Amino acid sequence: MTDFLAAVLLGVIEGVTEFLPISSTGHLLIAERWLGHRSDLFNIAIQAGAILAIVLIYRQRLWELVVGFATRPEARSYSLKLAVAFLATAVLGLVVKKLGWELPTTIRPVAWALVIGAIWMLVAEQLAARRAQALGERVEVSWTTAVLVGIAQVVAGVFPGTSRSSVTIFVALLSGTTNRVAATEFAFLLGIPTMFAATGYQLLAVYKDGGIGGEDWTALAVAFVAAMGTAFVSVKWLLRYIQSHRFTAFALYRIVLAAALLLLVPSGQ
Repeated sequence: MTDFLAAVLLGVIEGVTEFLPISSTGHLLIAERWLGHRSDLFNIAIQAGAILAIVLIYRQRLWELVVGFATRPEARSYSLKLAVAFLATAVLGLVVKKLGWELPTTIRPVAWALVIGAIWMLVAEQLAARRAQALGERVEVSWTTAVLVGIAQVVAGVFPGTSRSSVTIFVALLSGTTNRVAATEFAFLLGIPTMFAATGYQLLAVYKDGGIGGEDWTALAVAFVAAMGTAFVSVKWLLRYIQSHRFTAFALYRIVLAAALLLLVPSGQ
């Protein structure tokens, strides 16, 4: 396989898995074992491509929030809740960084995180369904939900394999927002400033370390476009899918993938 094709495939993997509840970090760690390790700048670029897809998908909603901030109480309240959630993520994320907690980079911890995340999804799905039945359809995001979703982002970020999207969506569903589309929208909109901030921080670190030079810019650009395009299609599909389906299929996929990893990957990796 050529280096160029490997770069494209990594971009596609990032785009497909970043916002589906199946763990992008886990998949990229796995893929790099066979497709080759990439530079930090490359990983930053494909992540930025996936984030940009979310901006394009929610561009009308984002514009409504900006235009309506001064005149519409609903838009102002929603925007402030996003800000509070982002602040919770930023503060707790800095604490985690200060404590020096590092992401595990071996296959087995990722596989077990996939299993634990799958169990969490199955249990949370049942609890969320019961809450929805008891409380009825609730699309509003409370202040408590906003803070909890912000904290959930950091928890998911510590362990690859847990999936930021699945953790944040289900935290929203379990803390008051019973509508899956509304919970997903808040989780994804919050992901825009959070992931752009993380990407900017990583990019600055790479620049300071002199990691900009020597990059294959053609492969990077194509991977960026591949990540953006596939993320756009994946999220569009997911938003339609969750209107009439549960997340059970994703949980089962995670279990099958984890089982394959635990059985096929040599010990110690």
